[in-house]
Amino acid sequence: MDNTKQFVPFDQQTENLQSRPGGSLLVEIQPFVVITTNDILLLDTGLGFSDKDGKMQLHKNLAKAGIEPSAVTKVLMSHLHKDHAGGISLDNDRKQLSLPGATYYIQQREFDLAVKKGFPSFIPGELHALSDSNKVVWLHDDEGSIDGYIHYKVTGAHSPLHQVFWLKDPEGIVFFGGDDAPQLHQMKHRFVAKYDYDGKKAMELRKEWWLEGEKEKWTFLFYHDIKTPVYKKAED
Repeated sequence: MDNTKQFVPFDQQTENLQSRPGGSLLVEIQPFVVITTNDILLLDTGLGFSDKDGKMQLHKNLAKAGIEPSAVTKVLMSHLHKDHAGGISLDNDRKQLSLPGATYYIQQREFDLAVKKGFPSFIPGELHALSDSNKVVWLHDDEGSIDGYIHYKVTGAHSPLHQVFWLKDPEGIVFFGGDDAPQLHQMKHRFVAKYDYDGKKAMELRKEWWLEGEKEKWTFLFYHDIKTPVYKKAED
């Protein structure tokens, strides 16, 4: 990301960050798939970029994992910032949802905020496919459950209506904190991030989740940490 607040693809294998405009930051982005007894879940959708042949990177990565895009059954969105929500719709046709077989779970108030506020945090054009689709379940509560095993909670930490998810299965609990808990090192060190809506709350929540995760042996998923994307506290 450079000073224009635009995300530009970067290949660490072939490119040098120093060749990019001054002030550029390397932001690591990775949606997650979790396969349960009943569902193939996608947690956030990434930037939604396509390659030179017009194939979405999200679709290519799903295929590498042996998953057809049409096989995804649920998409759970932590929030709608552009680096998390760009893959909601097709890059070459923003009127079409990118995962036609999936039900999208979106906070209604978050969508309303995204459309109202717009750029640079949000790109409303990428979200318009949600408006008239019968594949969207609009969430209105601050806390609730989906199909009895997915628990969500609005935190208002990284952003005003950011939500986090717990996926509860007989094999254990998977926790996805989105940008409230984006990297492993942020769980281990207490600090207030200036980019958070309520940095102090985010810091306290990370501490709370870290301790609770240790007790209950959660598996943590870190959206902005490619070095340690998946971490189980029991491994300490």
